[in-house]
Amino acid sequence: MNLSNLLESKCKKKLNLCTNQEIYTSLLNIVNELAKQKAKNESKKKIYYISAEFLIGKLLSNNLINLGIYDEVKQILEENGKNISEIEEVELEPSLGNGGLGRLAACFLDSIATLGLAGDGIGLNYHFGLFKQKFKNNLQFEEKNEWIEENSWLNKTDVTYDIDFGEFTLTSRLYDIYVTGYNNITNKLHLFDVETVDESIVPDDSIDFDKEKIAKNLTLFLYPDDSDEQGRILRIYQQYFMVSNAARYIIDECVAKGSNLYDLYDYAVIQINDTHPTMVIPELIRLLLEKGISMDDAIEIVSKTCAYTNHTILAEALEKWPMRYLEKAVPNLVEIIKELDNRIREKYDDKSLYIIDENQNVHMAHIDIHYSFSTNGVASLHTEILKNNELNNFYKIYPEKFNNKTNGITFRRWLMHCNYRLTDFIEELIGNGFKKDATKLEGLSKFIDDDNVLEKILEIKKENKVELKQYLKCTQGIDIDENSIYDIQVKRLHEYKRQQMNALYIIYKYLQIKKGNIPTTPITVIFGAKAAPAYTIAKDIIHLILCLQQLINNDPEVNKYLKVVMVENYNVTLAEKLIPACDISEQISLASKEASGTGNMKFMLNGAVTLGTEDGANVEIHQEVGDDNIFIFGESSENVIKHYENADYESLDIYARNHEIKEVVDFIIGEELMTIGREENLIRLFKEIVKKDWFMTLLDFKDYVETKERAFKEYENRHKWSQMMLVNISKAGYFSSDRTISEYNNDIWKL
Repeated sequence: MNLSNLLESKCKKKLNLCTNQEIYTSLLNIVNELAKQKAKNESKKKIYYISAEFLIGKLLSNNLINLGIYDEVKQILEENGKNISEIEEVELEPSLGNGGLGRLAACFLDSIATLGLAGDGIGLNYHFGLFKQKFKNNLQFEEKNEWIEENSWLNKTDVTYDIDFGEFTLTSRLYDIYVTGYNNITNKLHLFDVETVDESIVPDDSIDFDKEKIAKNLTLFLYPDDSDEQGRILRIYQQYFMVSNAARYIIDECVAKGSNLYDLYDYAVIQINDTHPTMVIPELIRLLLEKGISMDDAIEIVSKTCAYTNHTILAEALEKWPMRYLEKAVPNLVEIIKELDNRIREKYDDKSLYIIDENQNVHMAHIDIHYSFSTNGVASLHTEILKNNELNNFYKIYPEKFNNKTNGITFRRWLMHCNYRLTDFIEELIGNGFKKDATKLEGLSKFIDDDNVLEKILEIKKENKVELKQYLKCTQGIDIDENSIYDIQVKRLHEYKRQQMNALYIIYKYLQIKKGNIPTTPITVIFGAKAAPAYTIAKDIIHLILCLQQLINNDPEVNKYLKVVMVENYNVTLAEKLIPACDISEQISLASKEASGTGNMKFMLNGAVTLGTEDGANVEIHQEVGDDNIFIFGESSENVIKHYENADYESLDIYARNHEIKEVVDFIIGEELMTIGREENLIRLFKEIVKKDWFMTLLDFKDYVETKERAFKEYENRHKWSQMMLVNISKAGYFSSDRTISEYNNDIWKL
């Protein structure tokens, strides 16, 4: 195949005369054709990964890399005066996820195909996804995020189902996106949609719509605003639509392969990614009952087919729905859920194990644990907390079901694509084996005292910092100093992730500079985060950060030494620019609250040094790199859990006793910020920190400041810092999603 000729034939003219849009569309079509040729599913047994989110990112370059033609395409374009980076910019990022949960699901699909396993993702085709974030007057506003174009990665299929809800029936339509493995097979991401969806019911500059017109709104948004009852019921409609389609599709595929349904578990494993797809369990039981299978047999079959991944220990994130919502939206599941609950009540007296509680709330995670064959956590600490604390009552009766699968990331996107300079250099040093087997990165450890290698790593980091500077200048009108320390915290905005603690540090540093304590190297603190539209305090934290950005960046006395940047509409595309340029990776969640984190792995892989608590996968990163190559601070998870159990944490005590902390916190409602920000937001956040501080920001703040200052001091020793970078890169191999998926397959799926 001559790629150059093929590309010209698709474009129907000489490449040097084509627009970037024409080249992008032609490459999209070529990739789809090549991917289709590698699509095969000869395995009897298949994994179906059901998730509300798949944050897949832009697909062109990732697919070109996995198909083995990226370098050739890049060269062809260069020979015709074209730049592949500019072609990449044409593509709109699919808005099918929110944060780590959806990004993990995308990495898993990549690894399943890369390992040659038969496995597809199943989710929904959200037309506007989460939302597009806009900043105005230092506040977050939300707009619909239109990403589906006439020429997109979505392939319309002939698969449709009639899905019955309480008062109406909707017809679904399946769209497929090809998932290419690295030098291996192609699988699919199955996305179900409803053809009656009406994008026009949402105004251009808003995410408001009529939540009761289900036929028109069902697949418009991921996680529609649940601050009112209509929004909460809409989420149930969405979840049932996803799993009812999934269950029918899985049954159809398995029957076509020869299953008699009594042996469904020999043909299918269904991985339930968090609690959003939980209703697949009662729905599968219902469909088996329709086919004449008894209740006892249907429950046994489904329990041997489904496996559950828990992603959180936050009680509010473990979904529970009022029974009356289910009675309205999905009445055909109600009797089955009651039957599943009755069976548990007959076996156990412990009310905490029941599916339906005394308030008539249905606990989705309880369905998952009772009626699946595996429950896994996503980092060693997280799994131990589930077993010993949060789900201890379940662990006591099902110890054999509980297992750990530490999360991972795909090195194709998070190294080979986003950091080609570092990739090429690693290949020079140790060959290309790490692209298939990430543990081969260990080979870099022999260069720990090689000054030339260490210099080159610093040089690559500097080039990536310059590239980020140029990108932010071009796309967001933000100017940063490439000679400063890039201290980066990018993730979903949530109080437990403690962006507010980082903001308090910025206030501390601002006041220090004002007092004449000048940092040796300037510091640029970069945030990227979206707050859920109804999450008031999260939006207040964004307001504080944006006010600090305005105050500090406009203060000539301070802005030479400290700069604050909050990027707008943080997404995968921005992550691919930020992560290779990062010096210090902020992973500062309250110990025991972050299940895993995967941003921490991406930063580590790209040579950033972690500043973090002993939480989630930070624990395992710490074990891999050792004490000297990470900056750990904060209270232990054991002590944090005790504080919650004893209800003995009082932020007001710390605020009152510590003058330095009081000065920093008071600044939130001081004159400088009050003249810039909104009184309502700043006072509310101030009160939240002083009177409640549920995630113990003030408990860890002193240690955070001291550890961060130590990290900045260490940065000045460039030789030692480059050694720390090299250790982090060389030890990142364990955190490959290929390793994670191998463990899922060996221990759970057994394909």
